[in-house]
Amino acid sequence: MTVYIVDIEAVDTRYTKQWKKHLPLQLQNRTDDVVVISGGETPQATTPGAFLNFGGTNVYKSNQLEQLGRLFCEGKISDGDYFLYTDAWNPTVIQLRYMASLLGTDITIGGMWHAGSYDPQDFLGRLIGDAAWVRHAEKSMFYCYDHNYFATEFHINMFAENLLKYKGMFGLTPAETLLEANDNIQLTGWPMEYMQETLAPYKNMEKKNTIVFPHRLAPEKQVEIFRDLAEELPEYEFIVCQEKELTKNEYHNILGEAKVVFSANLQETLGISAYEGALVGAIPMMPDRLSYTEMYSDDFRYPSEWTESWDSYVTNKSKVIQKLKNYMESYKNYHNLVNTESAQLTQKFFSGNKMYDIITKK
Repeated sequence: MTVYIVDIEAVDTRYTKQWKKHLPLQLQNRTDDVVVISGGETPQATTPGAFLNFGGTNVYKSNQLEQLGRLFCEGKISDGDYFLYTDAWNPTVIQLRYMASLLGTDITIGGMWHAGSYDPQDFLGRLIGDAAWVRHAEKSMFYCYDHNYFATEFHINMFAENLLKYKGMFGLTPAETLLEANDNIQLTGWPMEYMQETLAPYKNMEKKNTIVFPHRLAPEKQVEIFRDLAEELPEYEFIVCQEKELTKNEYHNILGEAKVVFSANLQETLGISAYEGALVGAIPMMPDRLSYTEMYSDDFRYPSEWTESWDSYVTNKSKVIQKLKNYMESYKNYHNLVNTESAQLTQKFFSGNKMYDIITKK
């Protein structure tokens, strides 16, 4: 069996660059024959506020499609081969399924879902919404995959309710129902076990009175709340990372020196930056909503209504400030708790072992 990784384009400042290097190596620990289908170079400047460059991503995917077609034309695809899409929102999966079905080749396809129009806070959700073309396209991609991978139950529930129009049964949530039925939806951790070693050099850095906003500068991340807190608490240094055009090493240094990583996000299906902060000892201050609810313990969550909107924040500003000051002034009291939290996050949400088992049929 050959495992083909149809990858997502690598942006140097994001985890996609690390996946480019580490994911093939991690899979090779389970199966020898791993081939990466890359789309070549990609623009490093993403569309403002977005995860990708909206033009460049289609050039990248078109290059991948050409390679997939040539593999079939040259007879290199065999029964039993596995194709792993590290971003499930890739229309080439439709053409891959087309070729395999018409040529009678028995392949298996898995795709990792990050976001789509079914998320009202995502770019597709905000700008395109429930337009028929995008909803049907996402459903088609979903049904092309034998394994649809999700990192959190929150994401499965949103996907099932908004795209599939699927409700839970017998008092169970949609995610619980689908997972119990052993459908083509799979709840697995993301393949990021390399992060522990990568961030180890930053773990014991001297902490400063720094609070970090590590998210994209997009409306659903509510950076204006963070900026207002900076004005209210001038005794601390507030850093909006994306404003500084940091290298990965510079970014990790800032995380290593920070006491708190702050979120007021209205969209999050996993939350990698908060996990990175926890790995180097920064306290994750997360709202009790989205994926954060199932991922973080009570020690690191604050009531959702405090930052559900700007108006909600203004009403609850004093509570947010009090919570933040407690983290900053009592940092040492949370040190061991953060270490325990990061270990639990690694095991459940940031390890690809379950995914590798599915791919290699173990």
